[in-house]
Amino acid sequence: MRLLTVYLIGLVFGLGISISGMANPAKVLNFFDVAGTWDPSLAFVMGGALVVTFIGYRFVLKRPAPIMAKVFQVPTRRDLDLPLIGGSAVFGVGWGIAGFCPGGALPALGTGRIEVVIFVASLVAGIIVAKGLRSTLAGPGQEA
Repeated sequence: MRLLTVYLIGLVFGLGISISGMANPAKVLNFFDVAGTWDPSLAFVMGGALVVTFIGYRFVLKRPAPIMAKVFQVPTRRDLDLPLIGGSAVFGVGWGIAGFCPGGALPALGTGRIEVVIFVASLVAGIIVAKGLRSTLAGPGQEA
């Protein structure tokens, strides 16, 4: 049952990303081109997602536990550190250059376009390199 639920959630997410245009790099790049062919429609997509998330969290977190887990997995850290800021900057620059964010690129893999495959392969390589760097910088016996 859990696997079916996860599949359906992913399907709804992928459909939403595709229908909203966030899997189309040209639309995303036009959103970032405020001095040229600016397309503000993705701001409405992101704003709508924020509203749904805000309302959804208010309802869901009133429950004693999630339906398919023992406890809620809610982040507790509120500090801003160099890895968070640096990672956010790299994410934003990559999104602005490629026109894909990870959430939009995964559903776009279904198109079979080579630029999507290259982006996702680069994304995976970046995750592997970042994990390796964190382990190396943390040193032996320390948590990365």
